[in-house]
Amino acid sequence: MHHVTPWQEGGKTTLEGCVMLCKIHHRQIHSTEWICRIRDGLPEFIPPAWVDPQRRPRRKPAPLLTTG
Repeated sequence: MHHVTPWQEGGKTTLEGCVMLCKIHHRQIHSTEWICRIRDGLPEFIPPAWVDPQRRPRRKPAPLLTTG
């Protein structure tokens, strides 16, 4: 689990304040220039400039909710 705001800086261990990452990607967030944030309730990842010079955010679209 990755705290979007580090817990040392007051980040809360809540669904709204954390993102589930595997061990490899958690290390990558902490050891590279990738940025993780929450926008509209969904995790968003901003790559370093060497991956994307425009640093466009990447995120998976929200799932469609169906009734019935």
